[in-house]
Amino acid sequence: MVCLTRTALYVGRFQPFHLGHLEAISHILSKVDSLVLGVGSAQYSHTLENPFTAGERVTMIRLALNEGSVDASRYYIIPIEDVNIHSLWVSQVRSLTPRFEVVFSNEPLTRTLFREAGYVVEAIPFFSRTEYSATEVRRRMVEGEKWEPLVPSTVAEYIEEIDGIARIKALTKSDKLSVQAE
Repeated sequence: MVCLTRTALYVGRFQPFHLGHLEAISHILSKVDSLVLGVGSAQYSHTLENPFTAGERVTMIRLALNEGSVDASRYYIIPIEDVNIHSLWVSQVRSLTPRFEVVFSNEPLTRTLFREAGYVVEAIPFFSRTEYSATEVRRRMVEGEKWEPLVPSTVAEYIEEIDGIARIKALTKSDKLSVQAE
């Protein structure tokens, strides 16, 4: 029997939030009482790798979890800026978030830093990883391919509402122009 007495941390950039993220959250919540969702690299937006603001990502997560009928009393959503000094990052995360006992991550640096800080770190099973990745969602947006099936429907609606596809396409053009100018 699984003992549900812990709070977990799961940090991601969620650029954008997709169905793989939703599966990861469902998996984690099957193992713990509550979850701290850290919106990583919160200070970045309007770049090809990080097109959405922290506030937009928080909204996407909230919409997706509501759509998935995830009890809002079981999670927190906290923006976390990068400090770019690895030895300080775990302390920063701890200072910004509610207390947690276990970290769920597949990202090697995140796993290492939290293990070194004495945390239990657990892997998250991948859910169709090649299809459900934010990089793939953004690529499909740029190429004009169907991206909507990769994200919760409320997230797709929100991205349309904020004109996110036009933003990503403009960033792609801007990036190509800056490469040509070099």
